[in-house]
Amino acid sequence: MTRTMLVAAAIGMLIIPRAFAADMAVPRIYTKAPPVAVDPGYNWSGFYAGLNIGYGWGRSATTADFIDSEGGALLSSSAGTFNLDGLTGGGQIGFNWQRDVFVVGLETDFQGSGQKGSIDALCAGAPAGLQDGVCMPGHRGDNTFDPALPVAFNLTQKLDWFGTVRGRLGVAVTPRVLFYGTGGLAYGRVSTSGSVNAINVGGTPGADGGTFTPVTASFSSSTTKVGWSAGAGIEGAFSDNWSARLEYLYVDLGTVSGSLATPAIALSGAPLVVGYRSHVTDNILRFGVNYRFSGT
Repeated sequence: MTRTMLVAAAIGMLIIPRAFAADMAVPRIYTKAPPVAVDPGYNWSGFYAGLNIGYGWGRSATTADFIDSEGGALLSSSAGTFNLDGLTGGGQIGFNWQRDVFVVGLETDFQGSGQKGSIDALCAGAPAGLQDGVCMPGHRGDNTFDPALPVAFNLTQKLDWFGTVRGRLGVAVTPRVLFYGTGGLAYGRVSTSGSVNAINVGGTPGADGGTFTPVTASFSSSTTKVGWSAGAGIEGAFSDNWSARLEYLYVDLGTVSGSLATPAIALSGAPLVVGYRSHVTDNILRFGVNYRFSGT
């Protein structure tokens, strides 16, 4: 009997603490949640100004004409395209209005340019066995003739400066990143210079022993043209007042033209005239920074 009571007491001592422990509430440990990062947003509205630097891949699609000044007959014409490549740099100023994620703006910029290129044109001399060339006459003696020589025309152009006045329409894909398209008016000054080199072949008709007289002529001119521009870019704000952008811009300045009367003798005996027509376009990639006067 005593042994039975001792066994029962031992079993009770083992069971009771476990049951008591099961009935006790497990305390909860509360921790403070980390603060949620809140983007304060960014408003692109307001005036801004900045600087930019870039590179231009310009093109001049040029036609060179050789004309007989007596009657205006076109003796020869050649067409070609040459590059107007070089650095560009300048400044811009503008104003933005933002509504929701949409940004509308107006911007004007002015750029200096080192873009320059050249092309050569040639009016052929006399073919083998003939006296006269395409543009100039040769000389015929009693027993032989002196064939006409070719006329060389070199044309050089430079984009001195240009500017634009453009509208901008963009979407803020994040509060501080703006994708935009842009387009509007463009204007710029194109400087053109050229030189002509030829040899007048002369002498007494019917007498052998022709004369060869080198002649040269040169000219230079500048003209300001008005055209259009269009492009796109991405701009990101890296502080409340400062932003950086990468922008592509296409510029079309239309056609520049001119002519020059030379001392070269044309087939009619009158001076030979050279003329040109050039359609000038530009592709510009530039990096810029802007300061916005009313930071978020």
